[in-house]
Amino acid sequence: MTAARLVARRVGELLLVFVGVSFVIYAMVFALPGDPIAALGGDRPLPANVVAQLRSQFHLDEPLWQQYLHYLGGLLQGDLGTNFSGQSVADKLASRWPVTVTLALTAWAMEVVVGVALGLYAGLRRGRTGDKAVLAGTILATSVPVFVLAVSAQLLFGVRLGWFPVAGTADGWPTSYLVPAACVAIFGLASVARLMRGSVVDTMHSDFVRTLRAKGLRGRQVVGVHVLRNSAIPVLTFLAVDLGYLLGGTVVIEGVFNLPGVGQLLFQAIRAHEGPTVVGVSTALIIVFLLTNMLVDLLHAVLDPRIRHE
Repeated sequence: MTAARLVARRVGELLLVFVGVSFVIYAMVFALPGDPIAALGGDRPLPANVVAQLRSQFHLDEPLWQQYLHYLGGLLQGDLGTNFSGQSVADKLASRWPVTVTLALTAWAMEVVVGVALGLYAGLRRGRTGDKAVLAGTILATSVPVFVLAVSAQLLFGVRLGWFPVAGTADGWPTSYLVPAACVAIFGLASVARLMRGSVVDTMHSDFVRTLRAKGLRGRQVVGVHVLRNSAIPVLTFLAVDLGYLLGGTVVIEGVFNLPGVGQLLFQAIRAHEGPTVVGVSTALIIVFLLTNMLVDLLHAVLDPRIRHE
């Protein structure tokens, strides 16, 4: 399969998944019982003519599939919608993205550097003390709930030791982000380490590694070039999926550390019953998640030529 056909197939699959997932989210938000427009007035109901005008403005007086088509048409023009207060969802999202992206990329870098290093170390020392210690550490890391870990880290490093700020982003990067990022990364880091370890063990016992050694290649050359490259393929797939998760799964951490990111915006929108904001933010996260997965699929094909011939 040529590179162009591979890209075209991936883009087609991406579009189908995007339409399906975005419609499900849209339906879940706007097909729920109750009138979000009428709820805007709180204890003082809005005048009937105002409610009717707003329902018409947001197409809530039309069938659900027509509402979604209006929304999809706006997306094609780069419009994520407008909330019930008249604010652009894209503008609200733009002010929050830097915090979430910084947090996610810091956590992701920790997963890549520390997770891959630990996995490689454990895989090359299978059955030894170092390997057992890494495995025990990964089990412990995945056993602690993220909320408990975040609060404990906040109390220890922020309150008791005073090494890092307790909350907020006033001190900038990296001071304000290291502890929250470590809390976000801990589960993924453990998963990367275990995945990398298993991949290294399998690769070290493969026929091509035996052949390389028989040809006289040094251990560092075998590990640093061939073993690391082939072992990284399944890890890359996980890391791409996890990057999408990190960009949209930081609600708890942003809440504990009071970080004004996308996760906090989404949580606030859900509590305020701001349907357009929930849908707009969710759509943006879906796009990021799907794009990262498509890019890693293409990278996967570059690293493993067999995929291009499937």
